[in-house]
Amino acid sequence: MRKWLIGAALLLVPGAALAQAPSRAPCREVSETPLIRVDPESAARLAEIGLDRARIFALMRETSIPETMGCWAMPVGNFDSQLISVGMSQWNYGTGSLQPVLKAWVHGFGSRRKFKRELKRIAPAFGKLLFSKDCLAIPVKDKCRQGVLAAHGADGKLNPTILAELTAIFESDAMLQVQANAYVALLEEVRRDLLRVFKGQPITWRKVRWAVDTKIQQGFFPGDEDLARLRRKLAAMPDAQRWARLRAIFDWYRASSSTIDQDGVQRDYDWNWRAWNCMIDAGRIDSEAYEMLHLTYIRSRTAIGNSGRWQALTFERRAKIILGVGSVSGKIDGSC
Repeated sequence: MRKWLIGAALLLVPGAALAQAPSRAPCREVSETPLIRVDPESAARLAEIGLDRARIFALMRETSIPETMGCWAMPVGNFDSQLISVGMSQWNYGTGSLQPVLKAWVHGFGSRRKFKRELKRIAPAFGKLLFSKDCLAIPVKDKCRQGVLAAHGADGKLNPTILAELTAIFESDAMLQVQANAYVALLEEVRRDLLRVFKGQPITWRKVRWAVDTKIQQGFFPGDEDLARLRRKLAAMPDAQRWARLRAIFDWYRASSSTIDQDGVQRDYDWNWRAWNCMIDAGRIDSEAYEMLHLTYIRSRTAIGNSGRWQALTFERRAKIILGVGSVSGKIDGSC
């Protein structure tokens, strides 16, 4: 499962936008935007792990691709029982991740009067519901749930009016700043995680990208005890077993992907399994990637969202980052 932070850790469902939106309508795309401010103190800390402004926005863009096809908004409805998911990281009502984002946008106006004026301008039909006490509660109240469900069409998708209003809110300049603030807060947490998980090791760009994806999907990393146990086993492993052990992880991924209740991987897993095994045969997996694949395995096998429905997808996304080769959501990068 995905996770995001604005003050508290909050779970989301991976690839929500992709599940409802096979093709992307024109949108305001996630990219380096001059109007967005990055807090100087945060920027200084992130520079310690090699993240300047350009790389922060590159990571933001990379995150948005599987979540919203690169858009700042892309609202979707209740297909995953989360009522509404919206924003470049698909925050949602169901898990309580959307409410802090909406509250942050409200607070940015400085006065209730300015907020109400803007809401009336861009969300006259559903703004009052979306920002009601019932909808800002965690969990949402029944009156909110019923109101949101009533805003769905017969096809189970959001009706065009609420879709347009949510898009207008999340594509607004002020909401772009709110989303960027949330992402920078995430990166600050990722920095602390990286320094713990890879203590004493160089923090490479590959590790940063891997850690961001892990944080978004699952929220946290293996604990110190699990890290120590895994590294003891890897250190003691005979060289003759080295590649067989990694192939076993790839086999786990392929077998999981083949089962009836794994989603998001059907177009990808067979290609990935063949390409990644080919990389072993070609000697193209270095020691850093080898350890990171094992770290990904022990975290992906504990992905619990929808009773483990996304375990194979969590592994697939991060393995592609680690190896630079892979297919995710039917998009192939690299080759053996």
